[in-house]
Amino acid sequence: MPEPCAALAPARRVNSAPRSLALALSAAFALGLGISLIPTPAAAEFRLCNRTQSRVGIALGYKDGDAWATEGWWNVAANSCETLLRGDLAARFYYLYAVDYDQGGEWAGKAYMCTREKEFTIKGAEDCLARGFDRTGFFEVDTQEQKSWTVQLTESSQSKPSPAAAPLPPPRAKP
Repeated sequence: MPEPCAALAPARRVNSAPRSLALALSAAFALGLGISLIPTPAAAEFRLCNRTQSRVGIALGYKDGDAWATEGWWNVAANSCETLLRGDLAARFYYLYAVDYDQGGEWAGKAYMCTREKEFTIKGAEDCLARGFDRTGFFEVDTQEQKSWTVQLTESSQSKPSPAAAPLPPPRAKP
């Protein structure tokens, strides 16, 4: 009887687990890469970036229905950004007031609205003093009707305090 041919000898069993695992990982990576390449809509928001070396406190004024409202304080660390409003912007104009906690000075304007030293949400911009609030000058931000907007605070756009004025202590953080 002829001897069996080597080609017909029983095949050695090869452990296929590492190869299967490698194929599964490759497929998962390709799927994950594909998902990350799908465009997602950008989050609409109103952001403020503090491009100074100081901590700043932020108050925001905006139209709330038919009346004005102000909110504060957001505390923004040096060289960082904070989202003040989430979602599509509903108005073209927003108003900001900012105070430099470390060096003194402020970013202010001629649109007077109500604030106070502690965390606040105030409806209405009229009769601030009579209602027990401070009357503060905000500067206007024209968002040009965009859905998102970022304001950059820089030291060159800041008004310096008078020598007699001392910076206010930081108010409580706004959640």
